[in-house]
Amino acid sequence: MTAAEMAGLAMPVANGETTWANGIREDPRLGAAGGLYKVTRLRFPRFRPLKVLLDLALPPVCFVCDLPLGGAAGLCMRCWAKLSWIEKPYCARLGTPLAYDLGEDGLSAQAIADPPPFDRARAACLHDDISRELVHGLKYRDRLELGPAMAGWMARAGADLVSQADLIVPVPLHRARLWSRRFNQAAVLAGAIAARADKQAALAALVRIRATPRQVGLARDDRQKNVRGAFAVAGEARSAIEGRRILLVDDVYTTGATVKACTRALLRARAASVDVLTFARVASSSGLPI
Repeated sequence: MTAAEMAGLAMPVANGETTWANGIREDPRLGAAGGLYKVTRLRFPRFRPLKVLLDLALPPVCFVCDLPLGGAAGLCMRCWAKLSWIEKPYCARLGTPLAYDLGEDGLSAQAIADPPPFDRARAACLHDDISRELVHGLKYRDRLELGPAMAGWMARAGADLVSQADLIVPVPLHRARLWSRRFNQAAVLAGAIAARADKQAALAALVRIRATPRQVGLARDDRQKNVRGAFAVAGEARSAIEGRRILLVDDVYTTGATVKACTRALLRARAASVDVLTFARVASSSGLPI
């Protein structure tokens, strides 16, 4: 089994070839042992004449409300307007929205009181009804077509982080959960971001070395205990991580417990630095389930 298959991105087919879910292919110049891949472009089926006919018969619809759209699939204007996009001013460290501008390097009270192990975190939007529907569609309903769109919004929100990264790494699933879910949504997003930016992705560099209960419903302290020591860098991937600037990708930033545990594992493997990029982040006052 290849590293991409273990990351939940590739499925073997009957003729012995491999069908890639999001355009990730092994680059022999980079070496497969560390799970290091060059992501060149998204490779979905290219039945363009058939696609044109299907679009005429079944027009693209909004990802959330199924309203027919005039152009490519995406969000209708109403759903787009309901998304709580994160724009400046925000905390330079945590990426949380600020009530007023503290300057380019301004830090929130939380970042000062409890500095995270990563350098910077960014998210495209706040976790609300619309972003939750997108996350759940990708994560639980196998809607892989959402990945490129969500990754595009993430890449815009974290443009500086993406451009400065040497390597893009997804938060991993435990093998048992990957088996039941069939793919890792964080790896889908990481691969799509890498494809857009022509970056390298180490899809199997991080591994979850023990199964943990789901984080949903756990308090902040319980979340931290739940994932403490749960992640490690795969032995064969350490050379790919050492000395490099890592961009860690996940779908939702809740309390930060998961990405902090992953960051510590990457730093133990001598990563030069770690930034975090997610699609959504939970506001402290949000009561929405993840």
